[in-house]
Amino acid sequence: MSVRRADTLGGKAAVAGIGATEFSKDSGRSELKLAVEAVHAALDDAGLTPADVDGMVTFTMDTSPEITVAQAAGIGELSFFSRVHYGGGAACATVQQAALAVASGVAEVVVCYRAFNERSGRRFGSGVQRREPSAEGAALGWALPFGLLTPASWVAMAAQRYLHTYGLTPEAFGHVAVTDRRHAARNPAAYFYQKPITLAEHAASRWIVEPLRLLDCCQETDGGQAVVVTTAERARDLAQPPAVIVAAAQGAGRGQEQMTSFYRDDLTGLPEMGVVARQLWRTSGLTPAGIDVGILYDHFTPFVLMQLEEFGFCGPGEAADFVASDALPLNTHGGQLGEAYLHGMNGIAEAVRQIRGTSVNQVPGVERTLVTAGTGVPTSGLILGTDC
Repeated sequence: MSVRRADTLGGKAAVAGIGATEFSKDSGRSELKLAVEAVHAALDDAGLTPADVDGMVTFTMDTSPEITVAQAAGIGELSFFSRVHYGGGAACATVQQAALAVASGVAEVVVCYRAFNERSGRRFGSGVQRREPSAEGAALGWALPFGLLTPASWVAMAAQRYLHTYGLTPEAFGHVAVTDRRHAARNPAAYFYQKPITLAEHAASRWIVEPLRLLDCCQETDGGQAVVVTTAERARDLAQPPAVIVAAAQGAGRGQEQMTSFYRDDLTGLPEMGVVARQLWRTSGLTPAGIDVGILYDHFTPFVLMQLEEFGFCGPGEAADFVASDALPLNTHGGQLGEAYLHGMNGIAEAVRQIRGTSVNQVPGVERTLVTAGTGVPTSGLILGTDC
């Protein structure tokens, strides 16, 4: 792949199965057990067995290694196993790596998974407690001594600049929260099922780090999610309609750091997602008008607005009004704000359901879905489509 020309991966692989545990605040079991449950559920959904699997992909932040999950799930020999770095930014890249493996013949059936007890165990929202010396960690040394210790505090820096630049107030972020919670309220799998919110409730929620309020911040969730990737040809013969991988991309911007890229010339955008957007459009031949549903990574509401602008759905500073207009069906599962925080893997599953026509908030006539991974870090994205 090149950031200057289209790649040739599109159409060669597909998501054939999705599966998840329940989403909770206290799972009562190990992260390995959650991973195995999600993997088995995804294989069952595809009509496959553990014996069919020869590849595994997960995140570097996962405590359940590929080989251990394979053993516990009854999977035999593996010809491909991989991990992708940068937290939630890895979500769509796990599917990209699986697609590369099956398209090249390195593997035939690859399972991508994420499982953690992110509420009852280690809580990412608690921020940096201790940091081992490393080249990567050195960047944090410019922020931690000044009190920027948590993901919310890191995002708040960019969010404040965004509001200042475009003459907006924190209420601009409320449209994302309200939209997500509206969809979650109709999704029985969502933690906030039957619990929509209003703009007034968003504005009344307590400050976390100005300009971010409580309802601008995603949940902390226990659970697991897995997806099965195989060739487009094989997927057509399996139990579910395939969600074809039309395009897949990773992206890191200039001056990229993990959540603390404060020394760029402009803090009002997400250059890493701009790299992803250009590659997805270039490879797929699509434009924003060709997307029927957007599943945008929503760990914090301001970065949803910036993503919409990076992809060209609207102009700079216009995304709050764009979301309010419901011009694009957005995070129809409820997102990480409303359904669950599984580092974006549950968003991939929702994009697949929209392609299949089985979402609880189904959009009529869906042919193309856009999915993005975590922002503020090196990231990734997918365009999934029907097999037509």
